[in-house]
Amino acid sequence: MVHHKILCPCTGIFNVCVGVNSSPKDFLEAIKRPKAIFVGYIGQFVIKPFLGYLFGTIAVAAFHLPTSIGAGIMLASCVSGAQLSNYATFLTDPHMAPLSIVMTSISTATAVFVTPMLSLLLIGKRLPVDVRGMMSSIMQIVIAPIATGLLLNRFLPRICAAIQPFLPPLSVFVTALCVGSPLAINVESIVSPFGITILLLIFGFHASSFIAGYGLTGLIFRDAPDVEALQRTISYETGMQSSLLALALANKFFQDPLVGVPPAISVVLMSLMGFSLVMHWSKREQQIMT
Repeated sequence: MVHHKILCPCTGIFNVCVGVNSSPKDFLEAIKRPKAIFVGYIGQFVIKPFLGYLFGTIAVAAFHLPTSIGAGIMLASCVSGAQLSNYATFLTDPHMAPLSIVMTSISTATAVFVTPMLSLLLIGKRLPVDVRGMMSSIMQIVIAPIATGLLLNRFLPRICAAIQPFLPPLSVFVTALCVGSPLAINVESIVSPFGITILLLIFGFHASSFIAGYGLTGLIFRDAPDVEALQRTISYETGMQSSLLALALANKFFQDPLVGVPPAISVVLMSLMGFSLVMHWSKREQQIMT
């Protein structure tokens, strides 16, 4: 597909931005809380794939949508946490941002192996999955760009400091490019009668992920003094994932373009839902403080 040639470099640019905005100190700061990191990892690579499998199965079995749509929902649930969750955490609970960064970084680093294996487990019986190809692509799209950004931040700090103010708008522009292409190509499918069904299923998937992350954290850390901040952080980590990566993998490894529709919708819906929670929780915290 033509838009895959645009999507992969754009996703790589986004991940370079992530690396430039991070530092080794960020990755070391939150290692003091391994239990919280583990719970966040379970949210991203156990709870979220289970919910993706559930909603993907419902899409095909209950709503009689094409198998490729169900596979797209499952694929979106198999990728690592989204860097947007770090920003959401920073806006709500700034002191939790390093912990969020570590959670996302660990899931991103292990996605090279975990995402292809989860995809094979959940989708393999429905559509063929190229595990080796996925591993190679994730290395190129995610790991290498983030490592490049970290190295630039380490050895060329002045240049990184100069370009950092331009990175947020660049990330927004790159995201728009990544989302716009598949949405335009699949516009007939999205505006069709089953497009609303897909939208509702993706909404249900993300809503249940946010709720599951929040609830699980509340049960495990109910006696912690900062339990509410932890709940919000892990809720973001569980409910927000790298749908752009899922979109890139869908476009490269699946012949049916419909596989890319759920991840494309997920990018937009996940962002809207996540930052709606940011506004809700921030307003609530302000009311408590006053």
